[in-house]
Amino acid sequence: MSHHIVIMLAAGIGIPVLAALNAALGRYIGSPAVAAAVLFVVAFAVSAVVAVLTNPQAMAKLASAPKHLFLAGVLIAFYVLSITWIAPTMGVGNAVFFVLLGQLISAAAIDHFGLFTAQSSPLTLTRAAGIALMAFGVFVTQKA
Repeated sequence: MSHHIVIMLAAGIGIPVLAALNAALGRYIGSPAVAAAVLFVVAFAVSAVVAVLTNPQAMAKLASAPKHLFLAGVLIAFYVLSITWIAPTMGVGNAVFFVLLGQLISAAAIDHFGLFTAQSSPLTLTRAAGIALMAFGVFVTQKA
């Protein structure tokens, strides 16, 4: 379990780095949309190599997968386009704070209702208070 924590911590560290790098690329080339497309080309190449190395037979199951599961691709495109466009004007920290707040709210709803076959975990008063505290933190950082 501890290696899962380290991996997810690294992924969390990577989100603001991704935002800053892609926003800088978008500013440098003059197009956040092109920067996002480049990010996806690189991400696809890396993902394809990992897929081939770890489980190439999984590709055969794609045709029978429920089509709504492919909407995850639309959501990641929305995230990357949004952060690439907005981070240069709002700041990476502020943009990521709002992304994090959205993630906390969405994760709490997914866990509470067990959506998308997720393990069900009720929204307790403590969890709700934590989300409210995060929302307050976002508000405070916006006023600074």
